[in-house]
Amino acid sequence: MAGRSGGCLCGAVRYTLRSAPNVFGACHCTVCQRISGGINLAFNVDAEDIAITGAEAVRTYRSSDWAERSFCGTCGANLWYRGLSEGAGFSLGLGTLDDKSGMVLEREICVETKPGAYALAGDHPRLTSTEAFG
Repeated sequence: MAGRSGGCLCGAVRYTLRSAPNVFGACHCTVCQRISGGINLAFNVDAEDIAITGAEAVRTYRSSDWAERSFCGTCGANLWYRGLSEGAGFSLGLGTLDDKSGMVLEREICVETKPGAYALAGDHPRLTSTEAFG
């Protein structure tokens, strides 16, 4: 959905999307649990479809050999996950959107590491890490 925008808690980092899907995913992997404090809810956009302002406030942590995670250096809010390969897009946190209306949960991944204390509603694919990543 074109025209979506969002940012961090304090407003130091903002983004505008030229186009964006209306679906998001839920990741239950242990890395996402540590980064987000629970479930990581996110949606993907191509690099050319995002315009970022306040980039000087962005701090980035290389969380693996293949990806990095960025957050606001002022308020600490998680912003996005991004692969290190050339042309990699952004996996933006659902909570960073100004308006989440119309967004639909498309799938869950890494369900084998999901805590048993909760379950997400809906009829959508629930994939193990092996199923999601081969």
